[in-house]
Amino acid sequence: MAKPEQGPRNAAMDQTLTRPPMDAADRPLRPRQYGAVNWLGLWTLCLRETRRFWKVGMQTLFAPVVSSLLMLFVFKLAFGQGNGGMVGGVAFATFLAPGVVMMAILNNAFANTSSSLIIAKVQGNSVDFMMPPLSPIELTVGFLSGAVTRGILVGMVTYAAVWIMQITPFQVANLFAVLYFSVIASLFMGAVGLLGGIWADKFDHMAAVQNFVIMPLTMLSGTFYPIGRLPEPFVTISHYNPFFLMIDGFRYGFTGHAESNLWFGGALSAAITLALCVMCWRWLSRGYKLKA
Repeated sequence: MAKPEQGPRNAAMDQTLTRPPMDAADRPLRPRQYGAVNWLGLWTLCLRETRRFWKVGMQTLFAPVVSSLLMLFVFKLAFGQGNGGMVGGVAFATFLAPGVVMMAILNNAFANTSSSLIIAKVQGNSVDFMMPPLSPIELTVGFLSGAVTRGILVGMVTYAAVWIMQITPFQVANLFAVLYFSVIASLFMGAVGLLGGIWADKFDHMAAVQNFVIMPLTMLSGTFYPIGRLPEPFVTISHYNPFFLMIDGFRYGFTGHAESNLWFGGALSAAITLALCVMCWRWLSRGYKLKA
């Protein structure tokens, strides 16, 4: 019986099926080579940390703005009327607004890194951070980049909302002070959140960090009152409180008035932030509470 002739399509399929496989020696498999910095991996981690909060922007960006605006309204109505509302030569609402904006920056920078780690632990995939070819310093930079981005964005949106709604006069007296202390604050709280997320095993542990560390420092930070109205020894203690130093420097950028030495506050805040970042690097290099 004669074999039926193959058409062009069948001939092409036969050639595909009978084509010899590519010689492995032509394209050998080898580990991907990276330079001193794994830029691709670092950029990917930065995008992950940014897209985490951006995907739920109504919760992570606009909800803090609403809370800050409500707080300003309540304090302005309660204490901002008449001459009694003057603090440091400015209206109480003008004194209060930078502190409220800075608190939004601090809280959201902390929330970004802490939630990233604690959610990964609860879901049981925290070890995945140790598997990619990323060095401990690259992991630290990647996590902190998301905290800084979120903190700065929340601060910008809050400032824009206060300015658009004309809740209180809000001018920029020193742009460098505004930028410097907002970035330092975001890095500071991002590092605190990263350390807390590494240390905590569940959400209750993270709540303990907020209640016994962050809340006392916030209440003694001078956000809602001049620090000089505190009794001793809290006035002296508060001058070494990084929350107060960052809020006071940030407020100076808008009002031109500071309650502390700005050079000392800026240097001490940067030194504490650097120490916390080094501690994050050390814990990540050891895989502390992250390795299975």
